[in-house]
Amino acid sequence: MQSENETYLGLDLSTQKLKAVLLNTKLENVAHAEVKFDSDLPEFRTSGGVNAGVAKNEFYVQPVMWVKALDMVLDRLVVQGGDLSTVMAVSGSAQQHGSLYWSRNGVRTLQNLDADKFLHTQIDDSAFTLHRTPIWMDGTTGKQCEEMEEAVGGREKMVEITGSKCYERFTGPQIRKVFLQRPDIFRNTERISLVSSFLASIFLGDIAPIDFSDGSGMNLLDIRKRTWSDVCLSACAPNLEAKLGTPVPTASIIGPIGQFFVQRYNFNTACKVVAFTGDNLSALAGMAIGEDWLALSLGTSDTIMMKLNEPPNLQEGHVLVHPTDNGYMGLLCFRNGSLVRDIFKRAEANDNWVNFSELLESTPRGNFGNIALHFISKEIIPPVKGSLRWNKSSDLSSPDLARGVLKYSAPQTEIRALIEGQMLTRKAYATEMGFSFGDNTRILATGGASANKSILQVVSDVFNAPVYTQQTTEAALLGAAYRAKYVLERSRAQQHGDPKSLESYYEYIREVLPEHSVTRVCDPAQDSSDIYDQMLERHSLMVQYLTDHQD
Repeated sequence: MQSENETYLGLDLSTQKLKAVLLNTKLENVAHAEVKFDSDLPEFRTSGGVNAGVAKNEFYVQPVMWVKALDMVLDRLVVQGGDLSTVMAVSGSAQQHGSLYWSRNGVRTLQNLDADKFLHTQIDDSAFTLHRTPIWMDGTTGKQCEEMEEAVGGREKMVEITGSKCYERFTGPQIRKVFLQRPDIFRNTERISLVSSFLASIFLGDIAPIDFSDGSGMNLLDIRKRTWSDVCLSACAPNLEAKLGTPVPTASIIGPIGQFFVQRYNFNTACKVVAFTGDNLSALAGMAIGEDWLALSLGTSDTIMMKLNEPPNLQEGHVLVHPTDNGYMGLLCFRNGSLVRDIFKRAEANDNWVNFSELLESTPRGNFGNIALHFISKEIIPPVKGSLRWNKSSDLSSPDLARGVLKYSAPQTEIRALIEGQMLTRKAYATEMGFSFGDNTRILATGGASANKSILQVVSDVFNAPVYTQQTTEAALLGAAYRAKYVLERSRAQQHGDPKSLESYYEYIREVLPEHSVTRVCDPAQDSSDIYDQMLERHSLMVQYLTDHQD
């Protein structure tokens, strides 16, 4: 079983940087290091960690940059005092939807790494057939999305099989684009990795399998059967199953650490590599939230993550295989988040968040029947653009009343109408996705706007649930290290026939981290559901009006 001085290594390859953390058995931080792509690796000429292509909405990365970043981050970790000989398990998180195309030579190189040389001098351009790896920001595969949906029998069928309609950034359409436009490259590609399994491959010294959770963001995996869907593979490209390999459960040990790391960094030969996964999934693991929790990230765009027992077949939003148990994870993204809050802060609150909060707090819940929806850029869900302000007499009974008002008379009315409208939208679609709100519901708020207590109070009232915040901003990175420890411990317990091996991830992390750094910051007012249940009904009428009046 575990000894007191063993550690667990977590990595997170995000868009802008590669981070690494070493945690001890109590999951406390022992060492931390990061490499910023723009400033630490200027030779790759990235902006925000990516390169823009010549076509509109084309974005890519040179994979060698990520390899070089790994050389650097491990060296920095050692300089920070990290003793890598104590690491007993490693796992990672990575930006979702990027794809890497290994050459035959690349696979051979991986399997024969020389510990006397840096990784990036060995895993160089010759390791890949495609030297410009498409990443999640790339939006150039609209045609391929249409073709794939048509080939499987329509959009609804694609959603039913894979949990999402075809998205331009998803890996399936990206692979199809390579197959159609660069057939020679596709033919010469030995294996295809996601960014997460690519990073795992280096630690393994062989091509790592794609995990179920990150694999469910490809439009290729049957999320119920947890296998590649034959019909989706055929709709994408030929001979694809051999190039992708067999997917594995996210909570699985995929092998021992490669000899390169044992010889160069003094890793223990007994160190295990746990399947790497996507960053949203890893963030859910890092938040360590159970059944009744809803995670609400209030950032540039707002994101909701939740546990689901069954896929709801929603055309908007994503259903992924849950990273730490047998269920599913629902993911909803709302484009009009902090950017819109910021516009109103400038226009109505003298560009000052303190003023913004004071105005928000000076109006009562329900805002005297004033409610507004502001979709400044076209929203993802609902897929509409435009603004609509209703007052207490607005409804759909006549065109004049339905059109609402052009502006409210007071800035505080504007601000409360905005925030209540945003949160009603979040709650409406979380409910539609299948999250059941009840007495035990709790909200974990993260992201930039979670620092604003006044906004969180509205969240608490609209959702009729207490709101918690977390001290860490590194949920995806910590989630990787937490999973490394949990999967290793579970595997050891199973070998010893220990009943604790059946303990859920959530219970396990709660036991190791009893405080788990969540703070209860807001409670809903007693009359919240009376006020907001009615407003939810009006909200759906407003969405209906905006949908019917799109250009």
